[in-house]
Amino acid sequence: MTALRPWSVGVLWCLSLLGLPAWAWGHGFAGQRFFPTTLAIDDPFVSDELSFLIRHIKEPGQGEEPATVSTEIAAEYTKRLTPRLGLSLGGTFRHLAPDEGDTDNGFGNLEVGAKYQLVTSARYEALLSLGLTAEVGGTGSRSVGADSFSTLSPSLFFGKGFGDLPETVPFLRPFALTGVLAGNIPTSRETVTTRFDPDSGTFMQEIERHPITLSWGVTLQYNLQYLQAFVKDVGLGTPFNRMIPLVELALETCLNRGCGGQTTGTINPGLIWFGKYIQLGVEAIIPINERTGKNVGIRGLVHLFIDDLFPHSLGRPLFP
Repeated sequence: MTALRPWSVGVLWCLSLLGLPAWAWGHGFAGQRFFPTTLAIDDPFVSDELSFLIRHIKEPGQGEEPATVSTEIAAEYTKRLTPRLGLSLGGTFRHLAPDEGDTDNGFGNLEVGAKYQLVTSARYEALLSLGLTAEVGGTGSRSVGADSFSTLSPSLFFGKGFGDLPETVPFLRPFALTGVLAGNIPTSRETVTTRFDPDSGTFMQEIERHPITLSWGVTLQYNLQYLQAFVKDVGLGTPFNRMIPLVELALETCLNRGCGGQTTGTINPGLIWFGKYIQLGVEAIIPINERTGKNVGIRGLVHLFIDDLFPHSLGRPLFP
């Protein structure tokens, strides 16, 4: 077998890219299905990417704690070790403005993770990945709610496009689902705090339990570019031909230690626009019940496709 010279490979690679339609740029593909990076639910694929997420909402008070306006700016960088295995590193800066008391600013705990893309089916436009994320306790500021203990989160991610539906239902084919199922296991069962009560003149213990929780959610997406390219050209122009309307459902259910069965979460309708190198998104944050809150918030995303921005350097797997 004759080996190709490096320059020949480069020429062939460039020619192949020039022959691709615009939709083929980017990452998160299963066949001709492009899965965007969503805002509330983590991706079902592995890629080189850099995300900045902004979240603003008024959160309800708990116990003696007052309601608080929370503004968060999160960043996450993901790097592929191999085409199927990636590592991630993320952090969040929080600004908390309670109804009563002083405002607080600080970083949350550092988050590190790994994800393996187990299944990629072009025919069925399907993805399946396994992941493990660790929130590293004690790396953030206690004043903004960072825990002193760590939390481990083994996760299952999936994505499924409807492009394999029969031709008799063409306008359903641009739909796609993604989802996640993750357990959140704290490394500490409880935190015991001893404080002096001046009224009784005695020391008292306060016990805060740390339950195991289940994070679960789905997204429903409608890709307008898929509609134009693979179903029917309905004449959408820029910027509408690169938009994906979507709804995300992000929930968390407590499993034990005093709050078993209690569920909180949000419904997040929004819109994503994606280009060759960047993706933008915005969503409303709507609580599903009173336990979650009563106020509507907003979430925004700026996402960079590192694998397309730097395909020959930072965007390549370390071990291709």
